[in-house]
Amino acid sequence: MRLIRGLHNLHPGHQGGAVTIGNFDGLHRGHQAVLRQLHRYAARHRLVTTVMTFEPTAQEFFAPQTAPARLQRLRDKLAMLRGLEVDQTLCLRFDRKLAELSAERFIRQILVDGLDVRYLVVGDDFRFGKGRSGDFALLQEAGKRYGFEVVGTGTFLEGDDRVSSTRIRQALAAGELAMAERLLGRPYRMCGRVAAGQQRGRTIGFPTANIPLHRVVSPLNGVFSVRVHGLGEQALHGVANIGTRPTVDGSYRVLEVHLFDFASDLYGRHLDVEFCSKLRDEMKFASFEALKQQIDADAEQARRFFSERVSASE
Repeated sequence: MRLIRGLHNLHPGHQGGAVTIGNFDGLHRGHQAVLRQLHRYAARHRLVTTVMTFEPTAQEFFAPQTAPARLQRLRDKLAMLRGLEVDQTLCLRFDRKLAELSAERFIRQILVDGLDVRYLVVGDDFRFGKGRSGDFALLQEAGKRYGFEVVGTGTFLEGDDRVSSTRIRQALAAGELAMAERLLGRPYRMCGRVAAGQQRGRTIGFPTANIPLHRVVSPLNGVFSVRVHGLGEQALHGVANIGTRPTVDGSYRVLEVHLFDFASDLYGRHLDVEFCSKLRDEMKFASFEALKQQIDADAEQARRFFSERVSASE
């Protein structure tokens, strides 16, 4: 998959494709349905498939303090788009210049001159351009003028409700990991590289791999049973905390993972952490001894969870 950062990096070899636009946060089952629709058309007409996305998101640009938690970092999204066989991703920096672009100039400068779009798939509620003045109807009218087809994504349902990134965030915030998995089409995971920590866990018998979240807001908080991928052919079991570690210092948010029956050095390793069940919310303890007792209980509960899953599958 080609990654094109900014309009200035577009060249004629990137043009003339089937395009979809959006944040695609989480790349859930609804997003995957859109990409299948894009692939079908592109295959019939021998076109490249292009996903256009934005960094940061419009909500993060205009209201960073209230923007929703990201389900994925950009690098994780790009890795998954590559796995879904998207030909190219155009990542536009959302800044003041882009925010001030009129809807008509967005169409002309980006879709027509930049991408020479032939087929465009967007949601019926897609808005774009300065003041969100552009809509689906304007795109359809522009398609007739410039010679490209515009189609809606339709609605992808789970139960009676639409699959959306917002619904997944709500499920994660409530600790409803099974629901999040149904909406995503896969278990929820976070990825990252292990960084040096304060090694406080070692002093109480629970060494942890510390993974910076690189997010303003986390979609998950609390203590979880986890499977960790990336350390061999088989996933390893463990317990993880996402939070500010109030008993230690409470200064920044981090993902801490304690692996069961594992003692190797993990600094610098890239881990893929799959969240299996929520054990409890994060809390502050009066002492490290009290914290140790609770982590003992968390680890035992997580081990029991995995043992019961194995028994149920036999």
